Amino acid sequence: MSKPQLILVGGGGHCKSVIDVVEASGQFSIAGLVDTRDKLGTTLSGYAVIATDDDIDALVREYRYFLVTVGQIKSSALRYRLFQLIKSQGGLLPTLVSPRAYVSPHAQLGEGTVVHHQAFVNAGARIGVNCIINTASLIEHDAQIGDHCHVSTAAVVNGDCRVGDHCFIGSRAVLSHGVHVAPSGLIGAGAVLLSHTEAGGLYAGNPAVLKKRVS
Repeated sequence: MSKPQLILVGGGGHCKSVIDVVEASGQFSIAGLVDTRDKLGTTLSGYAVIATDDDIDALVREYRYFLVTVGQIKSSALRYRLFQLIKSQGGLLPTLVSPRAYVSPHAQLGEGTVVHHQAFVNAGARIGVNCIINTASLIEHDAQIGDHCHVSTAAVVNGDCRVGDHCFIGSRAVLSHGVHVAPSGLIGAGAVLLSHTEAGGLYAGNPAVLKKRVS
């Protein structure tokens, strides 16, 4: 039986990582990539850019499954816009888990979320829609990650933490047990967060402190 076909929306470096997870999982075959007009006809990791954002409505009539493969650091705005566009046109966004990751059967993952190689999602954790749970990150028991978040490489979100929507948790950042990250928060690489944050704040350092308010 042939595998369902998948369209990847966004053709940069993060897309390369998602391609690797798709290939390793064996759940889908990649039908092509969506990127900017100047990239049409080029390839990434052997897959062709076949369309632009403007073509998503037409693609949904031909394909069922899509993933947003744009990266996310400072802002989730583009990932959010693409997710909403695909949904509004009737596309389906599967949850994808690397076979080299561990996700507890007692955890929950939202649609369009990708769990990358060596990530660990423990029992009782809940992760929202359209999230990136990146390579070697750890989401501990009963932690909650909101929608449209990126938990970056080797970051640690400890038990009972609450991460609001549209947040970024930087590489090797550590969230202490039970800490709350307010919506649209940015936690810098290597930060150690010991207390709750303000909405839209950029926090960095050990211990992490507010460096900047981000609108």
